[in-house]
Amino acid sequence: MRNIQFFSTDTDDGVVSVVAKTGPGEHRRVAQISVGNAPRGGVKFTADGRGFVCNTSQNTISEIDAVALDEVRRIEVGHGPRGQGLLPGDKYLLVSNSGSNTVSVVDLELNVEVHQIPTGRDPRHMGVNKAGTIAYICVWGDGYISKLDISALADGNPQGVVELAQIPVDREAHPYSLGIDPSARRVFVANTQASYVTVIDVATDETHRVDVGSTGGRGVAFSPDGAYALVTVENSSTIAVIDVETLRVTRQIPTGSGPRGLVVDQGDETVYVTNFARAGMMSAGHPDFAPNSLTMVDLTSAPLDRDEGVFTYEEVTVGYGPCSVVMFDLDTLDEDDRARRLSRADAQA
Repeated sequence: MRNIQFFSTDTDDGVVSVVAKTGPGEHRRVAQISVGNAPRGGVKFTADGRGFVCNTSQNTISEIDAVALDEVRRIEVGHGPRGQGLLPGDKYLLVSNSGSNTVSVVDLELNVEVHQIPTGRDPRHMGVNKAGTIAYICVWGDGYISKLDISALADGNPQGVVELAQIPVDREAHPYSLGIDPSARRVFVANTQASYVTVIDVATDETHRVDVGSTGGRGVAFSPDGAYALVTVENSSTIAVIDVETLRVTRQIPTGSGPRGLVVDQGDETVYVTNFARAGMMSAGHPDFAPNSLTMVDLTSAPLDRDEGVFTYEEVTVGYGPCSVVMFDLDTLDEDDRARRLSRADAQA
């Protein structure tokens, strides 16, 4: 039996909804964790189950416990935190502050912000490379990607973080979030106000545009084999499937209304998508799912490389205004750590 949990960041409710999964088609909502006002972005989990989520209207991030399913503490950062990046080793967390035009460096051993790096106007979501040396930040208001050298953090030197480049997208495109492909050769950027995805060549910082047919790009994930980028397009309520090698859109997957965040369970090749729209606005060919839910799409039920066949779907209701979803596998925790966390939860009950 699998022991998977999905954490949906529900902006309008001020909660993180937790959906347990024990097998294909076996889902149930098990908890709603109260956090701060207007939580945004996906929860970032350390290896030992500490989760962090931005409270955009309170200038804090909340720490939640993946086992006890409660809020542990809040850490003050800049104004309007929206996006996060967790560095390898789990000592530092980067937080983009959309109201301060900065990126905070949070020391997760001290549980305090230790530095802020200036950026352009309204930074949003980000990605950190596997080596923990480079961070890419979507600067939504100024239309570029800020490329940060974060290698100094490996030496415990937050003040040594510097901007290497400003990679242009387009001021009117408003880059919102991004994903680094599993081969680490390309960065895929979802733009909210452009009908294209921007693709950055990691080696050269050169950019390419991939037309996805509609504005409203929101989230980026990748198929389990790394061959396809999956980009949610909110205004068309679809996932655009992009061949990573050819940069060609191979098909559009219909979803529930207003898709934003998404995550792929590689164990059974299912993608989970948050339906953010506050009212159902479905058209023909889309699953008739309610707002405030997760759409689950079985990626094995139809081909990704061509527009053929119909995908198999499921639905799970979460809280109001789900904007992001992430997955955590409880079986990755050792028994001693899980027992300590449950003991703490029992003591606080």
